[in-house]
Amino acid sequence: MIAYIITTVVAVEAIGIMFIEMFGSSAMQAKSFELDKSFVEMPEVKTLLANQGIYNGLLGVLIISTMLMLTGPQQILMLQMEMLFILIAAVYGSLTAARKIIFVQGLPALIALITLFMTN
Repeated sequence: MIAYIITTVVAVEAIGIMFIEMFGSSAMQAKSFELDKSFVEMPEVKTLLANQGIYNGLLGVLIISTMLMLTGPQQILMLQMEMLFILIAAVYGSLTAARKIIFVQGLPALIALITLFMTN
């Protein structure tokens, strides 16, 4: 049960990040991603953030869909893969963008991954 709660938190977080990246104000985006406000106001950067946002949002929807549409070992395997994908992306993001990504996105995904392995 705890694995599903944490996994749901990861999914909701991914969708929340999507909203910041796609619809958030420049000030919110700058603060969230540790960027200069003038940088995120550039049209090219807004486009890049929106593109990244759609990926985060779709990943969140995929996690929720996996929880609703699959059962048993297939569900657990898919959720484990999704958490691993998020963890890998968080490690990369923390190395290339903002260090806090590993804690904000990576840590919940890691905890979910560990608890999902414990459900087997």
